[in-house]
Amino acid sequence: MASGITAATVSKPSGCIFTSHLLQKPMITTSLSLPFIRHQNLLHYGFKVPRKTSFAVCFVVEDQTKPISAHLENQQEEEPKDVNKNQILTPRVAERLARKQRERDTYLIAAVMSSLGITSTAVLAVYYRFYWLEGGKASWPEMFGTFALSVGAAVGMEFWARWAHKELWHASLWNMHESHHRPRDGPFELNDVFAIINAVPAISLAAYGFFNKGLVPGLCFGAGLGITVFGMAYMFVHDGLVHKRFPVGPIADVPYFTRVAAAHQIHHSDKFNGVPYGLFLGHKEIEAVGGQEELEREINRRTKSSKGL
Repeated sequence: MASGITAATVSKPSGCIFTSHLLQKPMITTSLSLPFIRHQNLLHYGFKVPRKTSFAVCFVVEDQTKPISAHLENQQEEEPKDVNKNQILTPRVAERLARKQRERDTYLIAAVMSSLGITSTAVLAVYYRFYWLEGGKASWPEMFGTFALSVGAAVGMEFWARWAHKELWHASLWNMHESHHRPRDGPFELNDVFAIINAVPAISLAAYGFFNKGLVPGLCFGAGLGITVFGMAYMFVHDGLVHKRFPVGPIADVPYFTRVAAAHQIHHSDKFNGVPYGLFLGHKEIEAVGGQEELEREINRRTKSSKGL
């Protein structure tokens, strides 16, 4: 919501108008006119006083809500600031800090437990698929193809996520993705549903490859593993590092991940029409559209913020 004030002095037959405005399309206007008292003595000195003079004050209020297809300015979740022990907090501030901390703890537990569960399941699945199921004789060509496709699927997911982010999430699926561009109320948001949606093909491919022998099932098993690895990395970098939904430890100090986080923050600012839409190669997208200077400024800002400067 933005507002502006317009003041005008109008007289008949002559007048002077002064305006100060902030808006281009006023929607609600309220005017107040106050008559001036004519000064009779001015006539004695030869001044011509208008018969009707009025002073109008206009207050203009406009709702500048962006259209549904536009990108909303990001409301990044900042880490709770260190509070001086001697400082007296109001109940409202104390409750807000406690709520934020509970949300971060909840998401951290969910992230760690899911990562440990998925990792341990994947290790046991690989062992069973290539050793126990084969009677103790692993097929090396099949194993090589599986792991090669795992890497390929993990890399390919970056390009799939970039396309889906632009053509789907910021288009027909904006009603769901919009929650990610607004302040979050609680540890989770509607946009998290996309993580479950992406898990469906990963589970399906891995399950088919797990229960069947042969090269093709092995490749499907590898594709499922690759999608899973990408999903875990995306969670820690995007949710943890960029949006600070939970602490990520030393990952924040890696220069490459600092560039990744800065590039994604620019996506939320909508300075380059939403670019970048990818994550791990987002800084390359920024450089391609001439945003190198803006990227460096965001990197410096994040660096100073992390050091408390």
